[in-house]
Amino acid sequence: MGFGHIHTHQDHSRESHTDHALIDRGMWAVKWSFLAMLATAIFQLLLVFVTGSVALLADTIHNLGDAITALPLAIAFRFGKKKPSKRFTYGFGRVEDLAGLVVLAVILISAVIIAYESVNRLVHPQPVQHLWIVVIASIIGFAGNEAVAWFRIKVGKKIGSGALIADGYHARADGFTSLAVLGGAIGVWLGFPLADPLIGILITLAILKILWDSGKEVFTRILDGIDPEVVEDIREIASKTPQVKDVSEVRVRWLGHRMHAEINIAVAPKISVEKAHTISMALRKRLLDHLHYLSGVTIHIDPQDASGEKYHELLSK
Repeated sequence: MGFGHIHTHQDHSRESHTDHALIDRGMWAVKWSFLAMLATAIFQLLLVFVTGSVALLADTIHNLGDAITALPLAIAFRFGKKKPSKRFTYGFGRVEDLAGLVVLAVILISAVIIAYESVNRLVHPQPVQHLWIVVIASIIGFAGNEAVAWFRIKVGKKIGSGALIADGYHARADGFTSLAVLGGAIGVWLGFPLADPLIGILITLAILKILWDSGKEVFTRILDGIDPEVVEDIREIASKTPQVKDVSEVRVRWLGHRMHAEINIAVAPKISVEKAHTISMALRKRLLDHLHYLSGVTIHIDPQDASGEKYHELLSK
């Protein structure tokens, strides 16, 4: 007998409830990290006017940019609550990936502004006043960034949000650039006034490194990239499911903070469609139980003697 696609659906009421809970958690993390970074940036900005430190200005601009990146993430999580429509049949998870692009753009803009201000201060040196205030501001900047980084990364991993995790690591790197400001203040105190703008340039280079690392994560997801270990886990689970004779194809992709999988398996050729459906449902349950971020599974069942895409190609000719 022949087999066609058997598309196994999860319990949508349970999925909707769970997904909304994850999105609410993401919104909660974004809101509080935004307030924390905004407060840190505003405090540092006030001290910039007092001290005239370009290194502190660079750190302040970067921290302000870090606060701003919370806005596209909040918008993305709002879209994540919308139900799929006839036009957007997979839902609006991709908005989260687009938010990641906005985050990258903000990081790039902050790097350009900081580079300009640092070079300008090298060409036109200005004295830095009240070095002790610069020291305090750098320590506060580090503490604020590290708190936000820990918070975003923890929640991002829990809900499977690549954009939120990337933003968390961005904040963590910002914390170390805040400590670099401390190094600039020490350099000025030791009689090397150009230490301040030079630290600003080093912060720019650090931001560009953050941009590169975060960009790889964001673009990998946009291009449907996935950790190869996830594919191997799915293949292993499928191959160990009772009565599954072969696993010929496994495709997985992220849609926002949720994963969708398409799997081709083979079963004994003479079993009934009802039995094949029971096997697919058992596989689906095993996958959802083992893979926390997996929300959708499409299982294509072939007879064991015609397993794999090559048989589909021959049939279509």
